[in-house]
Amino acid sequence: MSVNDLRPGTTFIYEGNLFVVVEQSFSKSGRQQGKVSAKVKNMRTGARVDITFTGGEKVQKAMIERSDMQFLYNDGENVVLMNTETYDQVEILASKLTWELKFLVDGAMVKMTSFDEEILGISLPDKIELTISETEPAVKGDTTSGAQKKATLSTGLQIQVPLFIKEGEKIIVSTTDGKYSGRSN
Repeated sequence: MSVNDLRPGTTFIYEGNLFVVVEQSFSKSGRQQGKVSAKVKNMRTGARVDITFTGGEKVQKAMIERSDMQFLYNDGENVVLMNTETYDQVEILASKLTWELKFLVDGAMVKMTSFDEEILGISLPDKIELTISETEPAVKGDTTSGAQKKATLSTGLQIQVPLFIKEGEKIIVSTTDGKYSGRSN
C-alpha cells in the first residue's frame, strides 16, 4: 500500500516491524516530492516513533485479527483466555499484560489482537465494573466537596474514590487511566 493511504488505526509492516498509525500528516513544498510524517506505535514493543516517508513510497499492509476472548485465570506466569466461539484456550505471558491485569476479573470479556498466529496483546473495554474489597470508613463531618479516600479493588488495584463509597460496593473504573468513573447500577 502507498504511504499516502496511511490513516490513524492503519497497521503496516516497515523494516521488519509491525506498526499502527497514531497520527499522520502530509506536507509538500514547491517542486519537491511530498512527505508523509507518521507518528506510529510498534505493536510488539509499545514504543512510539515518528517516521517520515517520501510521498508514494510503499509499505506492506498488515492484517490484524481481533477475537472475542474470555479471561479464565492467571497462574502467575501466564494469563489464560478462551475463544468464545471455538472454545480454544490461549496463554499469554502475564508480564506482557501488567496494566491489563489490574482490571481482569474471572469471566471478563476482552479483544485479543494477533498477527499471523503471533499474539500481540489484548484490548479492554473503556470502562469495567469492579468490587471494592477494602476501604476506610468515611469520617463524620468531613464534607469537603470532592473529598476522596483510598480503596483497594478486588483485582488488587488501589484507587481514590469518593467518601460515600463503601466496602463490597461495585464501581465503574476507567481502564485508560485507572480512575473511579461512577457507581455501578
